[in-house]
Amino acid sequence: MDKILIVALLSVTAAWTASAADIMTLQQCRDSAVANNNDLKIAKQKIAVAHYDRKTALANYFPNISATGAYVYNTRNLSLLPEGPADALSGLGTSAQNSLQESIGRLLSSPSLGQILGSHPEILELLGSLSSADIATPLNTIGSEIASAFELDIRNVFAGAVSLQQPVFTGGKIVAANKMAVLAEELAETQYETEHDKVIGAVDDAYWQIVSLCGKKKLAEDYAALLQTMLRDTEILMEEGMATKADLLSVKVQANEAEMLLTKADNGVTLSKMLLCQLCGMPLDRDIVLADEQAESFAMPVMAPERSREDICRDRPEIRSLEIANEIYGKKVTIARADMMPKVALTANYFVTNPNLYHGFQNSFSGMFNVGVAVNIPIIHGLEAQQKVRKAKAEAVIMSYRMEDAKEKISLQVTRLRQQEKEAMERLAMAESNLDNAEENLRTATVGYEEGVIPSNTMLAAHTAWVKAHSEYIDAGVEVQSVAGRRHLAECGGSNM
Repeated sequence: MDKILIVALLSVTAAWTASAADIMTLQQCRDSAVANNNDLKIAKQKIAVAHYDRKTALANYFPNISATGAYVYNTRNLSLLPEGPADALSGLGTSAQNSLQESIGRLLSSPSLGQILGSHPEILELLGSLSSADIATPLNTIGSEIASAFELDIRNVFAGAVSLQQPVFTGGKIVAANKMAVLAEELAETQYETEHDKVIGAVDDAYWQIVSLCGKKKLAEDYAALLQTMLRDTEILMEEGMATKADLLSVKVQANEAEMLLTKADNGVTLSKMLLCQLCGMPLDRDIVLADEQAESFAMPVMAPERSREDICRDRPEIRSLEIANEIYGKKVTIARADMMPKVALTANYFVTNPNLYHGFQNSFSGMFNVGVAVNIPIIHGLEAQQKVRKAKAEAVIMSYRMEDAKEKISLQVTRLRQQEKEAMERLAMAESNLDNAEENLRTATVGYEEGVIPSNTMLAAHTAWVKAHSEYIDAGVEVQSVAGRRHLAECGGSNM
């Protein structure tokens, strides 16, 4: 009667605790971990980075248009004449005036010409007029203008250009780079799936570990309750002379060990739930109850049909990552080979300057267009490009070897998990049969002990066998669920769960 009361109280307490806490299924734990895992967030951002890299590579197909502008202030102008001729032009009128006056003075002072000029007063008047005439000013002005015409005004210089470059042929580098960018984006997605599968696997392990510990905790509670009942029965039997003090001490020792076992199981559950909360991105002290932690039995999972190696490798993100990486290294070979091929590009430019270069350096804006074709033909550079091609080919071969090795390891992993699943299901069936026998043995021993026909040692042995059978059943049930999940994850991937 006491045993029934204790079990009822424990059931009510467990039900109240479950109602006060958050009940989470395995799928809810997975979803929470996927939503809050930082590694998955980083992997998702890498997908975005790869997407932007693909857009950047696509831009190489389009022309490159750029505009450039500049302003320069100079402290001096440019002159096309040396300093001496420029000064001579500026003083041209003064030099001519002085030369004319000197020439007229020599004519007038000449004795032979004096007689002739004396008989012709109109000539003397003309020479006087020429001597007094101002020809320096207009000639100086003309000389200065000529000197200024040979001086270029560059104190304030404005320049601008608009350029266009359109690649026509680059040896296949642009095409290969775009294909590499597309493959890199796919690679980032498969790496996200790989990280996703790791998170799912870690959550599954933590979840089923808690289920196992909770089952053993409940087993420890039931075992402690049984021993407490047996302890009271032993005290009654000893008072009636049907049990000895040694029997009572043996039962007390077992009861104390059961209490210690219960304490360890409780601590284990607490720590395991903290780990699961950390994986799910929840506060470590959050009170959660798993949907399967109060399970009394474990159903046999339906074994999925075995898939071929080709189908498994096709769905495994690790193999897809290696296949994509192998293709990327193949494109690297193409890019390295493109360095040995000619490159052709169209160019178009418009230049504008102030001073005007096309109209004598006038202070006005003017420009021109030009179009052209640029061709670059590599001849030799120490066979550098050829060595790059060979290096890229060697890297591609290494990646192919890694892919074959990964396929063999995955095949071995799936085969081992299939075998473990079969063994776990057989172990669960045996544990269930042993549990039924242990419960019947405990029931018979309890009746015999209460009637005083079975000694305490036999009763304790029946308790021990019952606890062991229950523990093995819990371990087998959890192992079946865990192995089945790992096998599905290995064959189909976490994205298909």
